[in-house]
Amino acid sequence: MSAEMTGSEVLVRCLAEEGVKHVFGYPGGAVLYIYDAIYRQDKFKHILVRHEQAAIHAADAYARSSGKVGVAIVTSGPGVTNAVTGLATAYTDSIPIVVISGQVGSHFIGQDAFQECDAVGITRPCVKHNFLVNDVKHLAETVRKAFYIASTGRPGPVLIDIPKDISMLPTTFNYPKEVEMRSYKPIDKGHSGQIRKALQLMLQAERPVIYAGGGVILSDSAPELNQLVDRLGYPCTNTLMGLGGYRATSDKYIGMLGMHGTYEANQAVQHCDVLVAIGARFDDRVIGNPDHFSQRNRKIIHIDIDPSTISKRVKVDVPIVGNVKDVLQEMLAQMDSAHAANNAAALKAWWKQINDWRAIQCLRYEQPGPEIKPQYVIEKLWEVTRGDAFVTSDVGQHQMWAAQYYPFDKPRRWFNSGGLGTMGVGLPYAMGVQMAHPGATVACVTGEGSFQMNIQELATCKQYNLTPKIIMLNNGVLGMVRQWQRLDYESRYSESYVASLPDFDKLAQAYGHVGMKVENAADVEGALREAFAMKDRLVLVNILTDSAENVWPMVRAGRGLTEMIMSMEDL
Repeated sequence: MSAEMTGSEVLVRCLAEEGVKHVFGYPGGAVLYIYDAIYRQDKFKHILVRHEQAAIHAADAYARSSGKVGVAIVTSGPGVTNAVTGLATAYTDSIPIVVISGQVGSHFIGQDAFQECDAVGITRPCVKHNFLVNDVKHLAETVRKAFYIASTGRPGPVLIDIPKDISMLPTTFNYPKEVEMRSYKPIDKGHSGQIRKALQLMLQAERPVIYAGGGVILSDSAPELNQLVDRLGYPCTNTLMGLGGYRATSDKYIGMLGMHGTYEANQAVQHCDVLVAIGARFDDRVIGNPDHFSQRNRKIIHIDIDPSTISKRVKVDVPIVGNVKDVLQEMLAQMDSAHAANNAAALKAWWKQINDWRAIQCLRYEQPGPEIKPQYVIEKLWEVTRGDAFVTSDVGQHQMWAAQYYPFDKPRRWFNSGGLGTMGVGLPYAMGVQMAHPGATVACVTGEGSFQMNIQELATCKQYNLTPKIIMLNNGVLGMVRQWQRLDYESRYSESYVASLPDFDKLAQAYGHVGMKVENAADVEGALREAFAMKDRLVLVNILTDSAENVWPMVRAGRGLTEMIMSMEDL
């Protein structure tokens, strides 16, 4: 018979059973028994962050980069409310994490106790599921369910709220190998008949486009996607979350689509006759105005593991519910015996049209002299890292420039907050990625506004010898806010200027890191090479860029994909 353990010891043992190697967190009164149990174990390493939001973001990026479930621990009250932004970020981007929150003692719940809040109620809208453990005997099973729910079907965050008394009460350890939940039955295999129907449409298409999203990354189906595109010879576009799903250096890649996508990608998606959406959700930043998008008579095939996303924003003709990897594998198998239509001439004409759109060179920019263009920095970053870095990004103009000018050829190399657009994720993301991939080249592309949201994590990096290279595109303003104010608010720059900025390179030095400042375009490449040569140091490269530069092309909110602005001259 198993010896008795406390709830905290059971929790720690459960995490070990799940193969957890790293946990991000911040202690507090309600989780001190848990932290005491962590102190007495050697199965996983705890990373002490400086803010709970950063713990969730770091666990999130750990999951994005490794394909495993990320884990974080926060205390009750303000600990869990500080975690909500991270939970919402992971939820919107479908990232599998398990967050353990402390709660006041069971008999204090509902009594307005010190550091009490309704964690289950507060987090319900921004998690895939949550639990309040009311009996220590149920703790192990609850943890098993949490990991299962987080990692299966459409992934997402799961919160386990543990009252303090539950963490100290005795029980026997019994970790279930499998769980059964009557109301949760995720589907993996797609319907063979629907796959056959989709394949027939695809093979007969004259103007096809394959549109791949973040589901390709999360399901580890980039190899299948690359094989499908290469065998068909069709154009492929990736969403912001899908970058790296299909290799960006291929001539079949037509760039990212959407609000700041390429001219050729947006035109192709709007004018195609068959659109194959794989692990994507027709987000408003991707298709623009759905009424404008639906004006064209095209057939749409939609592959997604979440049935609720299908025909949610755009009516589709052939829905396929299933895990992207499983569906693509069956589709490739069916292609071996399928009869391809003789559409070679039409496909050749379609590629000629796409190449005509490409010839516009929508991402062309001028690098005039000493003034530093942000696009130039990203291009040099790609050259210096040979396109093989793990790149995290904060949110804003720098995020879009990184997506546009750093061609990703591999999946799980690009990390940004796509759905929620959370400023401050870049540095915690870099921490999580580097914990998952020690020794790898990690670059954090950020701006002076976003970086200050979680700047305190420079201390965490120092404590754990984390050495990402922080590439700050410092234009002295809240760039994307300023761009929208210039376009839509008659240049009334209300609170978009960041006055009283610190000297970031010196601030990095104050945390014990290396700080560099670059003010001339001729010095960019040399500074980047010097920074990445320092393998064992965190280096912040503070690059003063052109404050007037905008992100082009752009589709304004409420407009259609073909109503693109290429420059200020189009206004």
